[in-house]
Amino acid sequence: MTVYFECRTRTGMPKSELFDLARSIDAHKLSMASSREEAVAGVTSGLISLGEEVTWRAWHFGLPLRMTSRITAMDMPDCFVDEQVRGPFRRFRHVHEFTHDGDGTVMIDRIEFTAPFGVLGRLAEKLFLAGYLKKLIESRNQHLTNRM
Repeated sequence: MTVYFECRTRTGMPKSELFDLARSIDAHKLSMASSREEAVAGVTSGLISLGEEVTWRAWHFGLPLRMTSRITAMDMPDCFVDEQVRGPFRRFRHVHEFTHDGDGTVMIDRIEFTAPFGVLGRLAEKLFLAGYLKKLIESRNQHLTNRM
């Protein structure tokens, strides 16, 4: 079963600045310090762009995990999409959208994922994985928008 959720974050930051911050490997590492995320292959610093990949090593649920994501679509400064090409999920897709909102910007994260392990994975999706990932994205967004 595929799980879908959205996170919306409003900030006074200009859209183009937030767009670049959201695709910054360095900003991502800082926002995920609690899970010790490190970029270990592909683009390991600076801004990631269309067609490029990054491999992350992190600790989640007390386990070391590796995930390689590729930027599969980009329309600057309105939207970009990253998708898992190798990693712990059967499928993981993250759409990042940016819209003007008065004197600020709204960042909309649309997450779709499917956990591995059949029935056990579906149980994990419902019991804790979706909530955990949503809190992780919200925490990351809070970190990004507090950099102003």
